[in-house]
Amino acid sequence: MQDILTVTLNPTVDLSTSVASVVPGEKLRCAPAITDPGGGGINVSRAIRLLGGESRALVALGGHNGDKLRALLESEGIRLIPLMAPGETRLSLAVTDGATGAQFRFVLPGPHWNPAGLKAVLAAITTAVPHTGYVVISGSVPTGLPDDIADRAGAKLSAHGARVIVDTSGPALTRLVQGSDTPPYVLRMDGSEAAELAGGPLQTRADSAAFAAQLVTRGAAEVVIVARGADGSVLATQDLRLHAEAAKVPVRSKVGAGDSFLGGFTLALARGDDLARALQWGTAAASAAVMTDATALCTREDTEALFDRCPVTSLA
Repeated sequence: MQDILTVTLNPTVDLSTSVASVVPGEKLRCAPAITDPGGGGINVSRAIRLLGGESRALVALGGHNGDKLRALLESEGIRLIPLMAPGETRLSLAVTDGATGAQFRFVLPGPHWNPAGLKAVLAAITTAVPHTGYVVISGSVPTGLPDDIADRAGAKLSAHGARVIVDTSGPALTRLVQGSDTPPYVLRMDGSEAAELAGGPLQTRADSAAFAAQLVTRGAAEVVIVARGADGSVLATQDLRLHAEAAKVPVRSKVGAGDSFLGGFTLALARGDDLARALQWGTAAASAAVMTDATALCTREDTEALFDRCPVTSLA
């Protein structure tokens, strides 16, 4: 299996709990909290481990929350490469309303980075990069770092033979879709992000695939994946337009579905699978993730059981 490195620059310590009902002005008595490590790349590494694979996780850590996050990752057996953050690691809180099932998510701000921090990040990624493996850059970009950090990392990594997979949001995603001289191998986004970037709704699978193909032509990435929620995901390259159907399963929490997808997808590629089979594994992992509570990710047992229920078809 090829090596996998995940990169998380804006991680969190995730607390999840529930109350009988969320109402303003009252002191709400919560159920015992569950504490998990959080952040895109972290969750991709966790999903890979849950699915029977291995990766290394480059994570920016700072303060007491950073110490807590490090302990959580080490307790799960994640192979951690710590990077010193310029301040306290973030906290996030997810509260489920027992009366309605609605989930409320509160994310506190993280530390502010500076140009020296950018140099440290790029140096750490370059030092840790696996040769001919995969580097997954996932999650939001911290305040103070440039929106084109994925481009800058890609330029540094281009000489190492590693393939870069990016799943980000906001201005960093907007910057990526404009195209680059060193585009990532894979760019993934969810349906609402794709619709906003496209300037309107992508009603059908074919619409999503056509938009993804436009981004490939523009130089945003060699492979573009657009998630369509309960309708699965589409993937486009210069020559392929594929759709993987999401399994019909009971939904307990959608948190972690995207990270589980990326974990299953990347692990399959690292094991030598082609894009179609990797798309199917990713979709099965995402389907498995929505069956779990709160911030829990996919399980290997459920992912393997759902694989055949996530068929891949050509949209060409």
